[in-house]
Amino acid sequence: MEERNVSSITMILLLGFWAPNNITFFIFFLLFMIYYLTICGNLLIITLVSYSKSLHSPMYFFLSQLSVSDILLATDILPNTLRAVLMKETTISFSDCISQFYFFCVSETSECLLLTVMCYDRYLAICKPLHYTLAMNFCFCWIMIITCWVLSFLIVLVHTLTISQLKFCGPNIVDHFFCDLDPILQLSCSDTTIVLLEVTLLNFIFVVIPFFIIIVSYVYIIITIFNIPSVTGRQKVFSTCSSHLTVVCIYYGALVCVYLIPSKGQSWNISKYLSLLYTVVTPLMNPIIYSLRNKDLTKAATIIITHFLNLCFSN
Repeated sequence: MEERNVSSITMILLLGFWAPNNITFFIFFLLFMIYYLTICGNLLIITLVSYSKSLHSPMYFFLSQLSVSDILLATDILPNTLRAVLMKETTISFSDCISQFYFFCVSETSECLLLTVMCYDRYLAICKPLHYTLAMNFCFCWIMIITCWVLSFLIVLVHTLTISQLKFCGPNIVDHFFCDLDPILQLSCSDTTIVLLEVTLLNFIFVVIPFFIIIVSYVYIIITIFNIPSVTGRQKVFSTCSSHLTVVCIYYGALVCVYLIPSKGQSWNISKYLSLLYTVVTPLMNPIIYSLRNKDLTKAATIIITHFLNLCFSN
């Protein structure tokens, strides 16, 4: 068995992505533009929902919270990734690595819960329209949002504290672009059985169960849509949930791709690149998908931009 350094790890070397020198700047520029567009796109949605009265409804309120989660994820992962790409590798303290893992898990957990809440909102609006206004009132919306965020922060905190109690030995090299669970556990010289059991339980509660709820809800939604007699009516109703369904497919599809592929040998590099889907691409795609597929958001954005331009030119 390979001997490991028994001294405690204080610094971690993130290897990031390997790329030929002639395309390093291109990758850096591409990731930087993705980060910039992610922040701008999600901030735009938050601003539109906050200031446009036509968007003061539960669906858009939940969407703005999803944008907050996307900003948290992008800000947690991408700045350090950009540095790793530019410098070929980057050093991060162990405490910062654990912090990055914590906020990564918070954003992922909140995204799963928020997507489930948004699905429940669409289920009520389509399948139970007469009860929608009463059930999805302002107070209930706030309760669900607060519950999503509190659960995300507290549950992940307990999980992160459990991981931080492990003993970590050398080598202090992480072949990834951020501090994910598998790379962190590979540094541990303690028994990780309890942590892995905890991960399995939390994944079942906060990933599998929400996904199952989403699937069941969409089965009822699709049945209800097909019971609508007119084609125009079916298209109109389906358009109200098509954006959410697209986001769910991209998000959970990325998670399935990453965690069904073995993380050893050559497959580890594939898994690392696939991780970009739900850490980098998904936060960018969410505002794009909702903006392109939602006429209310597009109309609100046009009104606000026009008003802003009028103010600028009038002065």
